[in-house]
Amino acid sequence: MVGRGAATALVWAAVVAVATVVSRAQQLQVGFYDTLCPAAEIIVQEEVSKAASGNPGVAAGLLRLHFHDCFVRGCDASVLLDSSAGNQAEKDAAPNASLRGFEVIDSAKTRLEQACFGVVSCADVLAFAARDALALVGGDAYQVPAGRRDGNVSSAQEAGANLPPPTASASQLTQAFGAKGLSQAEMVALSGAHTVGAARCSSFAPRLYSYGPSGAGQDPSMDPAYLAALAQQCPPQGTGAADPPLPMDPVTPTAFDTNYYANLVARRGLLASDQALLADPATAAQVLAYTNSPATFQTDFVAAMIKMGAIQVLTGTAGTVRTNCRVAS
Repeated sequence: MVGRGAATALVWAAVVAVATVVSRAQQLQVGFYDTLCPAAEIIVQEEVSKAASGNPGVAAGLLRLHFHDCFVRGCDASVLLDSSAGNQAEKDAAPNASLRGFEVIDSAKTRLEQACFGVVSCADVLAFAARDALALVGGDAYQVPAGRRDGNVSSAQEAGANLPPPTASASQLTQAFGAKGLSQAEMVALSGAHTVGAARCSSFAPRLYSYGPSGAGQDPSMDPAYLAALAQQCPPQGTGAADPPLPMDPVTPTAFDTNYYANLVARRGLLASDQALLADPATAAQVLAYTNSPATFQTDFVAAMIKMGAIQVLTGTAGTVRTNCRVAS
């Protein structure tokens, strides 16, 4: 049981986290580059569209890239930095091994530097790219408050400590998002990003072969037919078999819709952390509500994305504007 003093400290920490997000969000503004670099958002949109036209999975990758950036040191583009001698960067941490979309950011940044040298931050490029990617797969369009600056520190260890694992429970997810100033309701909305994209077998294989105290069971929360289908595509780990990516939403894998939530209701959540949303009464109620109101989900997701995009941002004279998103400056 948490003591009164500890409970008070936890509540206070949550209040401070929320206040910090709100304060920093107010320092960002829509149209930040209208006079500084008028073509900035158009350039990013063009590069995202070009990349996604040949590979729809790029859109999901860019959404995930933005999320993984913001949860470690805030939305400062630290996830884009390459490892260097003596430092393993975030992108090389185990939770980030399957991240994709880096080359899209590189292409957009190269063009931006030619158009407006040293003006548009990598952090803003990533936020714009996530918004444009969402629109390409059917998500609601929205305006991105900008003015972020780039950080120059990237740590694989910090990535491992801040990113919730695919085995997280609803309470663990709530705590992880709460530490970033995001509510439980916003966590459930942002989890809906899993309606596009894929996850490798290794991220959910324990549910198929090594679940429970015996270490040799199957997850009873998963629909048996779905589990059997996954097992056919994902042989037991350690057998030398490949580790293929499977769609998070097998029904409409490239469409941003509410099938992710419908899958959870049908006990067909791919990751344990997805299915966990149905095990908690509060999150389960929201999951059910979204299946009946796609418009509400779209609205909530956009609001949560904008709020997430303000986590621990560097603005004003803090941070820097990297000319190469992979290299600290």
